[in-house]
Parts: sequence; structure tokens; C-alpha cells
Amino acid sequence: MPTLFDSYRLGDLVLPNRVVMAPMTRVRAAPGGLATPSMATYYAQRASAGLIVTEGVQPNRVGQSGPGTPGLYTAEQVAAWRPLTAAVHANGGRIFAQLMHGGRVSHPDTTGLVPVGPSAVPAVGDVFTPTGPRPAPPPRALETHEVPEQARSYATAARHAVDAGFDGVELHGANGYLISQFLSANANLRTDRYGGSVPNRIRFAVEAVAATVEAVGAARTGIRLSPGGTFWGVRETEVPALYTALLTELARLRVAYVHLEATVDEPVLVALRRAWPGALVMNPVLPMGPRQTGRGEADHWLGLGADLVSFGRAFIANPDLVERLRNALPIAPVDEATFYQGGDSGYLTYPTYRYRMGS
Repeated sequence: MPTLFDSYRLGDLVLPNRVVMAPMTRVRAAPGGLATPSMATYYAQRASAGLIVTEGVQPNRVGQSGPGTPGLYTAEQVAAWRPLTAAVHANGGRIFAQLMHGGRVSHPDTTGLVPVGPSAVPAVGDVFTPTGPRPAPPPRALETHEVPEQARSYATAARHAVDAGFDGVELHGANGYLISQFLSANANLRTDRYGGSVPNRIRFAVEAVAATVEAVGAARTGIRLSPGGTFWGVRETEVPALYTALLTELARLRVAYVHLEATVDEPVLVALRRAWPGALVMNPVLPMGPRQTGRGEADHWLGLGADLVSFGRAFIANPDLVERLRNALPIAPVDEATFYQGGDSGYLTYPTYRYRMGS
């Protein structure tokens, strides 16, 4: 069985270890969706990860889910990312941009636009806006001829990401956002070729990935999925069949990796591992659930066939997480109050273990 600290070849990259920094929303972008010097420092501090996946980055204006998130659809945004990717590479790291289209999980107060989705069914819960949480509004159902444009938005953003210096991109197909909404049986009530049957419900995901692969290459393209997840009120039916069909199509496209979340029972996840012939990144615990991923969960999933393991919240408070895991050092707790507050406190202020011990 491989260890968490063995190297791994992912596409054209050689990762020095199998620890992945999972994408986590931090809402520190400047107006206009611009990356900032503080963001560059934050990611560069964590460059010892085998791979960093950024927070969700909107591929177009209507795809922005909440305020304070970065984009990759304007020349100014591309230019703002370049110092960040350069800083990560200067520290020896590798970094993918996560492309996240919020779909119905958005608000006109944030974007100035009515959110779009597969059907005119609102998300469950309050969405973040510049003036605080607001009930999710009903989205505008995309016309059939409009759907391919939204699929292509991921590919356009991927080209911008490579131009900005990223090593690749991860499409956010999880957690109730646009790709996940098309996979859903209750957010997607369509009767055209994008709704109803399993082949129709996976079509948008496949088209988005295929366009991205054509744009930047399969070796630079990954996707994150949350089988059976219920984020923002989505509900999926026929989960094993749905995801087996999707993984079969992704295998034909030869994408660099699939990133699975532990949102369904372990036997289903193990069966999906067997159905997927490529590299698997496993997020072993429910995102934002009561537990954080630790060494035990990581080793468990390496034993079940995962190639890489993603860590989320532990990376916030432990910029040197790889070293702490390697040497069984204490994992510092995270201050949840600073997750989304903006500023550098709770963002750049977590020290490494040696520094904290005063040595």
C-alpha cells in the first residue's frame, strides 16, 4: 500500500506527496473578482502540499455564487492570478484552479443578474449577498440552446487559468452547484435532452468536461463530485447508476483525476473506485461535517484504493500540514469565525509548528 508521503505522477506533474489541499471558500478576493497579494501568500504558505486546489472560481459573471469570490473571465482577473501562481511555483508547489459555476445558488444582489439553473426551482437555504444572507431566489431555467454556452464557460475559464499560470483546473461538479444541479432529480425537472434519464442528467457534466479537455488537455482537467450529496437541497436518484455512467464517460475523456467526497455510504464509494480506472482523489469525511480528515482517515482510503487524499479545514490552521502529518505533530485547531470574515486574521496568521514553538 502506498503511503501519504510517496510521490505520484498526475498527468504531466510529479507530486512529491499524496496530500491534496482541498478547495475551500475564503472570500478574500478584491472587487471585480481579483486575486490579491494576501491570497498569493496564503497559497504559497501551503505549497508543500502535493497539489493545491483553489477555492471556487466563477467562470462567468452569472456563475458567481457569493460576494468576495474570485473569477477567471476577464483579462484583469487573469493578470491578478499570475503573481499567485508564480508564488506557489516559487515555493515548489503545484496548483489547480477550481472552476465553480453557482447556478441557482446565487442572488441578483451579488451579480446583478437573475441566477440560472436547469429548472426554475430555488435552492434550499439562504445564500450570501453583499448585505448578508438572503433566501435563495428562483433561478431562470436555461433554454435548451443556452445550456451548451454554460458548459463552454468552464472551458473558456480553463484557458484563462492556464494563461494565468495554473497547472490545471478542477470542475466543481459537487455540493449543489450547477453541474450538481443537472445531476439532481429535484433541481433538474427538464424534459429535454438534459433531464429525466441518467444519460440525460449526466450530459451537462460530460459536455462541460469534454469542452475543457478540448481547451486545455485531459492532463490538466479534473472534476470534483459528491455522490448522493444533499447540499443546497439537491436530491439524486439512482446514485450508483448515475455515477457509474458518469465515470464511464469521464474515463473515455481520460481526465487527470476524479475527486470524490464522502457523501454516500462507503460501499458505494468503493464500488465507484472500482468503476473508475484513473487517478482518484478522496475527501474522506463529509465537507463541513463534524470531523476533519486526519492521518487515520487518509491511510484508510489509501488502503481502499485512493491515489491521493484531500484535506480541507486542517490546511487552514496548519500551513505546514504535510510536515505535521509526516512527523505526527499536533494539528492546530481552526477558528471558524474567521472562515469568511475577510482580512488577514485567520488567513495568514496561522504559524508553522516550529515557529509556534519558538524554535
